[in-house]
Amino acid sequence: MFLLIIFTLSFLFSSYNALDFCVGDLSAPQGPAGYSCKKTEEVTVKDFVFSGLRVAGNTSNHSKVTITPAFSTQFPGVNGLGISVARVDFSVDGRGLMHTHPEATEVLIVIQGTLCAGFISSTNKVYLTSLHEGDVMVFPQGLMHFLINVGKSSALAFASYSSTSPGIYFMDYAWFANDMSTDILQKTTFLDHDQIKKLKGVLGGTN
Repeated sequence: MFLLIIFTLSFLFSSYNALDFCVGDLSAPQGPAGYSCKKTEEVTVKDFVFSGLRVAGNTSNHSKVTITPAFSTQFPGVNGLGISVARVDFSVDGRGLMHTHPEATEVLIVIQGTLCAGFISSTNKVYLTSLHEGDVMVFPQGLMHFLINVGKSSALAFASYSSTSPGIYFMDYAWFANDMSTDILQKTTFLDHDQIKKLKGVLGGTN
């Protein structure tokens, strides 16, 4: 009987404290678990709607690709829900450079155009394919992957992630958009001095 009472009280207590949602308080710092919750009385329907994916991103950059995120920082309504989304615009010859999402699996759907897409497993096996309008591909969490617009016109895709803050780690930028010395990079890669200097120049690195 005593155990039954304890169980009942525990259930009522947990139910009382359960949250339907935790809209992110963007005025507070973001921690490993996301943002702290906004006060319920301050939450409005606007917190659950994001209109930033209506507009095409500016693809005037080195890779000719732009990602418009709707992560918890831009879309506080997804905070704590373990999901987010992004729009990916490709100009002709646009390249989504080799990258990973340390915190999330990605599911990508092609809306317009044709993409060459692939990822590399932890055993260095390559999974490569062509994606057309309506095709969906999954990129497992943490694995290096890429996207290339191989069509003759611009392309558009939307990606969803299994995290409100999936993170993104571009391999090229990690190597060449920093101040690590060319000498160290030359010794730790198979690239020669001139190649490293060229890539640093393109990506904004120094030394």
